[in-house]
Amino acid sequence: MNKTVTLKRNFEFRRVYNKGNYSAGKYMVLYSLPNNSEKNRLGITASKKIGKSVSRNRIRRLIKESYRLQGDTYKKGHDVVFVARSADKNTGLAEIRREMEILAGKLGLTDKEKTSCSEKS
Repeated sequence: MNKTVTLKRNFEFRRVYNKGNYSAGKYMVLYSLPNNSEKNRLGITASKKIGKSVSRNRIRRLIKESYRLQGDTYKKGHDVVFVARSADKNTGLAEIRREMEILAGKLGLTDKEKTSCSEKS
């Protein structure tokens, strides 16, 4: 997968929150909005409710790595925003990745012909 294009501006996040669809899980909320381009754009947020900066950055890194591993299975042309919810210190990559697959499936973001790694296991 190529380098990920990110959402950086506040108005881009607000547009996805206000006009997009969402699905909530235990560790995160996924927002999605079509962006009329050939690339997906990724945004990740974690509020101070999560904890101190070490905790927030850890959950951001886990979400970013999970997206990197399975980003090829997402349909192209969407703005995707993950909002982290409070997670345990023991929350690992496997739990985050599994929840991302479930939430993306609920919103119809995954391609059916590309199989995910959890279906193989």
